[in-house]
Amino acid sequence: MNPYRDINDEEWQRIAPLLPELRPRSELRGRPLANTRSVLNGVLWVMYSGATWSAMPRKYPSYQTCHRRFKAWYQSGVLKRVMEQLFGAASEELCAMMEARMRTHLNAEQKGVVAAEKAAAPVAPAVYSPPPAKPLPSSPFAFASPFKHAA
Repeated sequence: MNPYRDINDEEWQRIAPLLPELRPRSELRGRPLANTRSVLNGVLWVMYSGATWSAMPRKYPSYQTCHRRFKAWYQSGVLKRVMEQLFGAASEELCAMMEARMRTHLNAEQKGVVAAEKAAAPVAPAVYSPPPAKPLPSSPFAFASPFKHAA
């Protein structure tokens, strides 16, 4: 697959069974579900281009939708299986790039370690230095008012 080409029908037939089917809402409120194929094309565009999610072209669904499904597919392992099906051995490099770009969230244990490291580091005392004083006008009314005074 070339970097900026959407997946074709043959590729879609191979990977469609790997993607979980989203059920429509039972209530008829809210937006209709975005097309899974166009969402996947948007996700692949971001992965290949290295651009931010908000820079996605308008031909794809909203970047919020694409990012939300990307996270769900990534966490469940679906995205890795799709990449392997589409790209074979080249998928390893693309998945590594994808992991490097993702934000890492610290769990509670890791947060405790980071907090302990910060607490153990020596901290220099903060020294307050006031800003230099401006000279006061000789008269308290020595300023030009933007308002006209009533006479």
